[in-house]
Amino acid sequence: MRRRGRAVPAALVAALSLLPAGRRNGFAHGGPPAAVTEDRLSGAGGTAPAPDRPGPPPTGRTGERGADAGESRPHEAPGRGTPRVRLRAWAELLRVSAVFSVPGDALAGAAAVGRRPGRGTASAIGASLCLYEAGMALNDWADRDEDAVDRPHRPIPSGRISPAAALGAAGVLTAAGLALAARAGRPALTVATGLAATVWAYDLHLKHTKAGPAAMAAARSLDLLLGATATAEGAAPGAGTPGGGRLSDNVAGVTAAATAAAVPTPGSLTACQPALPAALVLGAHTYGVTAVSRHEAQGGSTGVPLAVLATTTALAASVLGGGERSSRATDRNAVPPPGGTPGQDLSGQDLFGRGIPGRGLLGRDLPGRATDPLRLLVIGLTGAYLRTAGPPLLHAALNPSPPLTQRAVGGGIRAMIPLQAALTARAGSPVTGLAVMGLVPLARSLARKVSLT
Repeated sequence: MRRRGRAVPAALVAALSLLPAGRRNGFAHGGPPAAVTEDRLSGAGGTAPAPDRPGPPPTGRTGERGADAGESRPHEAPGRGTPRVRLRAWAELLRVSAVFSVPGDALAGAAAVGRRPGRGTASAIGASLCLYEAGMALNDWADRDEDAVDRPHRPIPSGRISPAAALGAAGVLTAAGLALAARAGRPALTVATGLAATVWAYDLHLKHTKAGPAAMAAARSLDLLLGATATAEGAAPGAGTPGGGRLSDNVAGVTAAATAAAVPTPGSLTACQPALPAALVLGAHTYGVTAVSRHEAQGGSTGVPLAVLATTTALAASVLGGGERSSRATDRNAVPPPGGTPGQDLSGQDLFGRGIPGRGLLGRDLPGRATDPLRLLVIGLTGAYLRTAGPPLLHAALNPSPPLTQRAVGGGIRAMIPLQAALTARAGSPVTGLAVMGLVPLARSLARKVSLT
């Protein structure tokens, strides 16, 4: 009996020695996982990641997982301190690819009042650029909390530019814009002050209200009127033909009898009235682009792109509208616009061409002959406007996704350049219109590097 009792434990020990090590430590019975054996199917010790989760970081030079693996840290962006990275961050904040849509405002305003671009026009362009960029910086500063959710890659939420720096840049650029406008005279400063106030009001409050698109449209219209006012003011002391010293007669149905000795401020502001129709056209286009941009983060709007597409078509028709030239007498004393000749039908109309047969919204008819070079140029520029703005709007209407909506907004911004060129050429300045159109390749090239929106 004693031999049999000793034989049983010996048999149990022999049997246990034949079991695998995993079962020996109690794993098969729910014991604690003291030692995990390697799973050769997954190659990760039995801890292969789920398909929807990223795998473990690669092994570093020290052999420890995650060590020296180049992990990204929110507060230490790679190369954040290099001048190239800082420059790109500011380029993104200021949307430098969109600045090429700004100079055409002042040039179109100068053409609308029948003047060649001069020093006043250059000051207006500089002021417009500064105020435009101030609006861009202020926009991202005001939207920094919203962008942290919808657009975390932007300079402020990503930490590449601080909110204080963006706000400071907006203030400095606004002051610089007003200073440049002051160089063109007090009337230009008055218009620029209204433009700056509109930009700040839009960015800080109005863009989140129903008045947002109207405020942005007013800003773009004021920008064109700034160019018209600065150009007329700069040309006032010696405007007109030699010995004439006058602004263009019958401008907006009002005789601007400004002498070379002194031109009062109200008269100078009145001198920009011929640019109002062109400003309204450009403002209407801006209203549509802004209305579409309100849906660029979430998408989902079909009716807005369709309505803006219809508006774009109507604006193109207004640029091409009008019949034969009026047979009324022309102003022989008016300064010929660039590329034009004296007496190029600058008189005989009220502000919107009312009461004179054959005149359209813009107050000046295109030549009646289909082969006239000026008419062909305006048709080509207007076609470029439709080609740039139309297809993205149609795509956004058919599929109102955020990417296509953003593309429609970018197309609307780029389309401002051919629209400005068409308005400039239609006003009798084909050479200036072609110069404005020459900004398109530059804008397109830069837009590949910095987004417009």
